[in-house]
Amino acid sequence: MPRNIVETLLGAAVLAVALGFLAWAYGNSSAGDPGGYSLHAKFDRIDGLDSGADVKVSGIKVGKVLSQQLDPATYRAEVTFSVRDGVELPADSSAAIVSSGLLGGKYLSLVPGGDEKILKDGQEITLTQSSVNLEDLIGRYIFSGQSAGKGQGEADKAP
Repeated sequence: MPRNIVETLLGAAVLAVALGFLAWAYGNSSAGDPGGYSLHAKFDRIDGLDSGADVKVSGIKVGKVLSQQLDPATYRAEVTFSVRDGVELPADSSAAIVSSGLLGGKYLSLVPGGDEKILKDGQEITLTQSSVNLEDLIGRYIFSGQSAGKGQGEADKAP
């Protein structure tokens, strides 16, 4: 009988440590409300940009992507994202969807403009650059190389 009590207490201790770790991890993660203010931007395509992705200025994380939806009137992707308090973006700032690397995820990169007016909560960044589709670029390169090779070979055969 004492062995069952020890096993029960040990199991309870393991569960308590696991729950404590989960609470610590959640508190130190970027999950939940990031605070700050929210902005909007519309893009032609947002391939690979997920909710929760980083928002960066000069490579420094300043917020995260909160949501994305399709604008039914224009068929453009509307992205809502947060920017932490203290980061004031001029009204002529631009937003671009960029890749962390060849195999990395995508994030939203903000480039501050030079306007004296500052964007407020809920406003929109109108200067945007959509996601670049790597497969399309590779396909264009391959097919442009094949057509260039054909043209060169035919020129060599001419008398």
